[in-house]
Amino acid sequence: MITAPEPASATRPSDRTDSPTETDSADYQALRALQQRDREVRAHEQAHLSAAGRFAVSGANFDFQRGPDGRLYAVGGDVRIDASPVPGDPQATLEKAEALHRAALAPSEPSAQDRRVAAQASRMAAAARAEIQQAARENLATTGPADETGTTRLENRLASSGAVSLKSESIEELDLLI
Repeated sequence: MITAPEPASATRPSDRTDSPTETDSADYQALRALQQRDREVRAHEQAHLSAAGRFAVSGANFDFQRGPDGRLYAVGGDVRIDASPVPGDPQATLEKAEALHRAALAPSEPSAQDRRVAAQASRMAAAARAEIQQAARENLATTGPADETGTTRLENRLASSGAVSLKSESIEELDLLI
C-alpha cells in the first residue's frame, strides 16, 4: 500500500526536527544530561553492590527525577551494606571491614559519603587487627615461648600440675591424663 506524505502544515510543532525552538533545545539538553546521569548512577551503585557481595543488605535504591520526555531517570542512589563487627570474631570482622572498604571505593568516582564509609571501614579493620594482636600476645603470655627442649611454658605448667604427662622432650608425645 502506498500512502502520500502529509503536507508540512499537518505536522505538529513537536514533530519538527529541522529547526528546534529554544525550548526544544533546552529540553533536549536536559534529557541528554539526565540520561547520562542515569547511566552514571546505575553503574556507581552496581559497583558498590558487586564489591559488597554477601554483606549487601539490599539491592540498589534510586532517587528519580522525571525528564522532559515524561520518563524517570536515576539521579542518586545507595546500597545498604552491613557494617557491623562480627561479635567475638575479630578475624571475621577484619575480613568484613576489608570487603566494606573495597565496596565503598569500588566506583570509579567515589562520593564523599563513599569516602566516609571507607574511612569507617578502615577504623573497624584497625580495631579488629588490634584485637587479633592482643589475643596473640595473650596467647603467647599464656603458652610462653618454647624452651630449649621445645616445650612451652603452658606445657610445663600443665605437666607440673599433673594435667599432662610429658613422656619425652617432643611435643608430639604429649599425653593428656584423664
